[in-house]
Amino acid sequence: MIDAVGNPQSLLVLGGTSDIALATAEKYAAQRPLRIVLAARPSERLDAAAERLRRTGSTVTTVPFDARKPETHGEVIEKAFAEGDVDVTLVAFGIQGDNEQGWTDVEAAREVAEVNYVAPMTLGVRLAERLRKQGHGRLVAISSPAAERARRSNFVYGSSKAGMDAFYTGLTYALADSGVKVTVVRPNFVHTKLTQGMKPAPMAQTPEQVAEVIVDAVRRGKEQVWAPAQMRWVMMVLRHLPRVIFRRLPF
Repeated sequence: MIDAVGNPQSLLVLGGTSDIALATAEKYAAQRPLRIVLAARPSERLDAAAERLRRTGSTVTTVPFDARKPETHGEVIEKAFAEGDVDVTLVAFGIQGDNEQGWTDVEAAREVAEVNYVAPMTLGVRLAERLRKQGHGRLVAISSPAAERARRSNFVYGSSKAGMDAFYTGLTYALADSGVKVTVVRPNFVHTKLTQGMKPAPMAQTPEQVAEVIVDAVRRGKEQVWAPAQMRWVMMVLRHLPRVIFRRLPF
């Protein structure tokens, strides 16, 4: 279980090659070694991620996981919890996709929806059941400010994140009396593999900066956080701009 100062003994990462998730795992492991399960598609990247975390002194196992194969997700969760309770779970997978292709090509749109919304939702149902049974745990879902209002430049991605965000926000209420806490994290632009080659937005973050926000939010039991914190106020303004003004903004 999580100790008195907020350090977990075990961590599950769904999206085991995520730069943000790996930075979060390293931050936890800097306090003390822990048991880590990385769930992702088998690859050299996954092997490298596992070896990177083993250097912290942690015990690391990997579980094959493909977001677009929902028929395997029950087995993924069973394997992830096979060695005991999980204190912190990070739902940290997703794809950006090409927005122009996404709204003109059915298969491209389907891929974004399945990876960013359908898989996190169905996995969230399984995780909620498992965590309720163990009676404790923290569930962290990495969302995006793009979920808060659709923009011309990324509304396909934003729509998928909006669904995911709403589901995990709802879980904060549904699990409130179970001993399980849910945190929805909305990072601004982060320098990761997902955004490689894209022009950085203002207030861009590093994975390590977002990891700081996640660890602090879990420790303090926060249900929603932005990274950086100022994005909360930026999005509050953008959400309330009249459509005639919002649609003219250069993004």
